[in-house]
Amino acid sequence: MKKILALTFILSFSVIANTAITKKIRLKDIVSVKGVRDNPIVGYGLVVGLNGTGDGGGEITNTSLQRMFQKLGLNPKSELSSKNVAAVIVSAKLPPFARVGQKIDISISSIGDASSLAGGTLLVTPLKGGDGNVYAVANGPISIGGLKNGAKFATAGRIPSGGTVERELEINFDKKTALRLSLENPDFTTAARIERTINQELGGRYAIAKDATTVDLIIPSQYKRKVVQLMAIVENFTVHTDQSAKIVINERTGTIVAGGDITLKPVAISHGDLTIEIKDEQGQGTPVSTQFLEQKTTLNDLVKSLNALGAKPEDLISIFQTLKKNGALIGEIELL
Repeated sequence: MKKILALTFILSFSVIANTAITKKIRLKDIVSVKGVRDNPIVGYGLVVGLNGTGDGGGEITNTSLQRMFQKLGLNPKSELSSKNVAAVIVSAKLPPFARVGQKIDISISSIGDASSLAGGTLLVTPLKGGDGNVYAVANGPISIGGLKNGAKFATAGRIPSGGTVERELEINFDKKTALRLSLENPDFTTAARIERTINQELGGRYAIAKDATTVDLIIPSQYKRKVVQLMAIVENFTVHTDQSAKIVINERTGTIVAGGDITLKPVAISHGDLTIEIKDEQGQGTPVSTQFLEQKTTLNDLVKSLNALGAKPEDLISIFQTLKKNGALIGEIELL
């Protein structure tokens, strides 16, 4: 016998995540400033001091060893081969406004046949940016982590504060006459609200929303050469953020995340042992005599009710997809 569930919905009900929509969010949490970002830097280096877990030779490692010895004033005649040395790629992120002498964290990854970098020390390695310039130098003992329990990724490690900034990126932030704010999650409504909030708070038309992602901010005359102070004020302005009606589904893990104003039209659907009927406020639709929910039902209530009837994540996913295909679910479904 099929389990029948009658659900009475208001056609503009809110979703679980909608509680976040009514809360004001600081601009610093939802926008970034153009030019203020991390920059990846990378280099090639050698790790020495390994206990027989290195590459054991190879063209790249041998050539690098020979060049290193030549720089040290040595000129080995025979081919060098050692399992105590490993060739690695060294990477890091150059933070915004990084200054010469500032310390940064370093990541190390083996590119040869080394079985472990545990106990090794990275030799001095220059790190270059996309423009080919050297921005930092890295060296030091490598931390693998989890050695007592057996490290799962012993061919990769880190050197906390193992890099030193040697070159600065010229931004001249305090001399800017305009800034570009970029929304992390593009949305026309949110962009318009940001423009309105900034203009109201600063008392003039200084912000202009260019599109769903971009809000341009002209520096007011009283904040010339005081851009840091201005951003300290602006980034703490709060706005009501909006988001598109979307359900994100990960079928591999059975995870369902819903956000935005999901709406449902009156519809009836049969799925396995379940027959689901969704009514509007007027109760239009085929009447049934079983479990009813309150009219102001949320998607959370629907999921709870289906779970109470034994519905599995794959059942919920199938139901949502069918509702979308039928046109009864007003919102976007994204599959991961």
